[in-house]
Amino acid sequence: MTHEPTLIASVQRALHLLDAVGAADRPLPAKVLARRTGQPLATTYHLLRTLVHEGYLDRVDGLGYVLGERIPALSGGPGRAATVVAQAHQVLRSLHVATSAATYLSALDDGEIRLADVVDSATAPRVDLWVDFHDAAHATAVGKAILSALDASRRRDYLGDHALVDLTPHTVTDPRVLLRQLESGADFAVDREEYALGTACLAVAVPSTTWTGAVAMSVPVRHADRLLSHRDSLRRAAEEIAVASLR
Repeated sequence: MTHEPTLIASVQRALHLLDAVGAADRPLPAKVLARRTGQPLATTYHLLRTLVHEGYLDRVDGLGYVLGERIPALSGGPGRAATVVAQAHQVLRSLHVATSAATYLSALDDGEIRLADVVDSATAPRVDLWVDFHDAAHATAVGKAILSALDASRRRDYLGDHALVDLTPHTVTDPRVLLRQLESGADFAVDREEYALGTACLAVAVPSTTWTGAVAMSVPVRHADRLLSHRDSLRRAAEEIAVASLR
C-alpha cells in the first residue's frame, strides 16, 4: 500500500516564486510573477511580502523582486545580475543624495545594454527616457561606458548589430567617430545632449570581472560642469557596486 506525500500548497507556491525570480535576468514585478507562476495576484503579494521579510527576496523600488541575501547558493545563476541590481540600489541612492543628480545603473544583458535602475527625485528628476536603450546606447553615457569596457572585438560586434540612430543634433552616428571616442582611454563617458536635448550625463564602467555595467548621473545641461566636480563620487560608487557583484 503506497501513500501520497503530504504537500503544503503555500510552500509550493512560495518555491515557484523563488524559481521564477531566480530564473530572471532582471527584477520582476508582482504582476509578472503572478502570471508566470499561475497564481492569483493577491496570493502572490502575500507570499512576496513574507519572502522579503525573511530575506529570501529583495524588492527594488519601481522595478520588482530579486533574490535576497538568504540565497547565496543561487547568486551565481541566471538571477545574479538582478541580485547585483538590488545590492547596488542603495549605492545609487547615496550617490543621488550626495550629488543632487539623478543616478543610473545600466548592465550588459545577453548582448544588449539595458537600464537596470534609476534613483531620482522631484528636485533632481531623471532624463525623459523617450527611446529604449536597445536603440540608444551609443547616445548615452552609460551605454558608452559599457562599450568602452568591452574588448575591441565585442565592441565592434555590438556596433555592427545596432544602428546608430540620430536622436538629437548632437548624436554621434558615424561608427568610426564613435569608435575613436570609445577607444580613447578616457576614464569617463560623457553625453552632452546626445540622447536628449537639455541634459548632460557622466558615466563610468563598473570595474568588475564578473558583471558588466556602468553607473551614471545626469543634470540639466546648464549645470554640466557640476558633474565633473562629483566624478570621484561617481568612481567610488562604481567601485562599491563592483564589490557587491563579488558577493
